[in-house]
Amino acid sequence: MANVIPPRSGTAFTLARGQRLTVIDPCGEQVADLVAFRADDIDEVISSGRTIDYASRIFLTTGDPLYSNRSNVLLEIVEDTVGRHDFLLTPCSADTFRIIYGDKEPHRGCFGNLAHALKPYGIPPDRIPVAFNVFMNVEVDGSSGAIAVRPPLSRAGDRIVFEAKLDLIIGLTACSALQSNNHAFKPIHYEISS
Repeated sequence: MANVIPPRSGTAFTLARGQRLTVIDPCGEQVADLVAFRADDIDEVISSGRTIDYASRIFLTTGDPLYSNRSNVLLEIVEDTVGRHDFLLTPCSADTFRIIYGDKEPHRGCFGNLAHALKPYGIPPDRIPVAFNVFMNVEVDGSSGAIAVRPPLSRAGDRIVFEAKLDLIIGLTACSALQSNNHAFKPIHYEISS
């Protein structure tokens, strides 16, 4: 049975080498921010820059490894029913909602949810990297470099499966940004298997 991350919240858990993490969009058009840290050394963390550099592209899918800041593979995508995710944009935060949306009392966002969930693992907020934004649909203009956040392409029941290549600490959210989720907040489901 799937674990449930309620709308606009997050969780953290360990994932052993060889285990698989399945992230499921139960309702459709909902983003999940994912971060990963090496369990025995939290200074080693998932790296957008290294991963994109080695893949030579920004859209990652089945067969692609996700590298750490030390160029070790932390996760590999082994199944993907959507094929469009983002690894450019940072987790939304209270500052995101203040600066982009003009909120006077901003939600803590994925960054705050990750910080809260990762605190018991000894991971402070300043260690949270750019997340792998599962199901997030970011279009990039090849000429100007302009980006646009579009509704996710995921539909109810779509999934992505990661295999852990090292023992990891995972942070995972049900994203809190209106623009990322086509202006509705929904849960994210996840499963861990051997």
